[in-house]
Amino acid sequence: MRVTLMSLPTMPFSLIDWNQLSPTRTEGETGHTEWRALDFADLRVRLSRYSPGYKADHFCDEGHILYLIEGDVTVDLKDGRRFEMTPGTSFQVSDFGDSPHRCSSRNGARFFVIENRPA
Repeated sequence: MRVTLMSLPTMPFSLIDWNQLSPTRTEGETGHTEWRALDFADLRVRLSRYSPGYKADHFCDEGHILYLIEGDVTVDLKDGRRFEMTPGTSFQVSDFGDSPHRCSSRNGARFFVIENRPA
């Protein structure tokens, strides 16, 4: 029996040079994040960076799958739990799921995110 965990939208094979996409910069409570994104129907994929000392300015209640490529990320959940990520680790959380989360990075980070496309 095959179980489908994610429904990917219909899309052609695409080779993406992430360096050719324009970055979007967002300021955090401290530091900033830069990300390059592509949208496919209801799906968004992002290659993102946190600057050293970055801390998000809010708790997020949106679903993500985040894979850490390099650097360090600390994930604080609103319920008080804390998780330290190292390269090669990931987390996943659904929209309005387990707990709102907020990320920070002491030394900076580079990571890949898959999420629902914002409305």
